[in-house]
Amino acid sequence: MRCRARQVIFLGLILMQVGACASSPEVAGTDAQVRSAADPWEPLNRGIYAVNDGLDSVTLKPLAKGYKIIAPGFVRRGISNFFANLRTPLNIINNFLQGKGRDALSDTARLVMNSTVGIGGLFDPAKSAGLEPHDEDFGQTLAKWGVPDGPFVMLPILGPRTLRDAIAYPLDIFFDPLFHYSNSSVRDKLWILQGIHIRARLLAAESTIDSSFDPYITIREAYLQNREYHIYDGDPPEGDDDLFDEFFEEE
Repeated sequence: MRCRARQVIFLGLILMQVGACASSPEVAGTDAQVRSAADPWEPLNRGIYAVNDGLDSVTLKPLAKGYKIIAPGFVRRGISNFFANLRTPLNIINNFLQGKGRDALSDTARLVMNSTVGIGGLFDPAKSAGLEPHDEDFGQTLAKWGVPDGPFVMLPILGPRTLRDAIAYPLDIFFDPLFHYSNSSVRDKLWILQGIHIRARLLAAESTIDSSFDPYITIREAYLQNREYHIYDGDPPEGDDDLFDEFFEEE
């Protein structure tokens, strides 16, 4: 049953295919296409991207459009707060692993306040109290420990990753509290809701993808630069841009 639940959230992560356009250092390849030095597996990645995109168009995308129509804004905000609160233990663990004790304690206070005063995380009183969230995961922790990105990879269903992030991702799943929730019926429904909710938040970004010269490159550069932005805690080395981070920050 856990495998089925995991597949649900994997499907939800198709949303990671939505991004914004940018450029990165590129080198000429042996074929007609210009390839990024970070993407040596581009032909295979493009094929996987096409399959993912087709799957999204007949599954999550129509569900997300319906969800956005029937769920008013305040309901969607409460759902967003709820899932962000569930993610807080992952943030706390990775903050400690990265030596960010103050951030870890701040996120612990957020978890306590939002889980109690915030009625299970539906509201975010911690933010009003000045406790901002610190979004961390095991891929960022490995980066802080000096593990290189590795090649860019487009995973089936999961979407874009670096090789380092792909290897670390099972740990993110394992430390998701829902993964350990024994009531599989409730757990699976929450995972489905989470996938639809995240996908709905990214519908507004599709015009950027559709108008780009090459959607695959648009997605690749958005993902890579967004990851760098988070690894450097919002202050990447000079010359790197944050590409529409608002589409990714809570996911």
